[in-house]
Amino acid sequence: MRIVWSPLALQRVEEIAVFIAADKPDAAVRWVDDLFAAVERLGDFPESGRTVPEVGSRRIRELIFGAYRVIYSVRNQVDILTVRRSSQLFDASELGEDPT
Repeated sequence: MRIVWSPLALQRVEEIAVFIAADKPDAAVRWVDDLFAAVERLGDFPESGRTVPEVGSRRIRELIFGAYRVIYSVRNQVDILTVRRSSQLFDASELGEDPT
């Protein structure tokens, strides 16, 4: 299944990588590489992530990656909607769509 990253999700990945790189540039590169590798597996196993509890739609799922949540939608493809720290409050406006 095809994986498509939203501009917001890519922006979040960049912001997180810049934050990590401030102290450990090599760790930031590793984090980004590992994140993209983990997300790439969703192409074969799109429903492997759990449903997002705050949304309640089977189509909106999340992959837990360390201290981060990769929130995505499954239809004809896997749309990566946002990436956020698990400790942050969820903001449904980041889904950019009707979650049902």
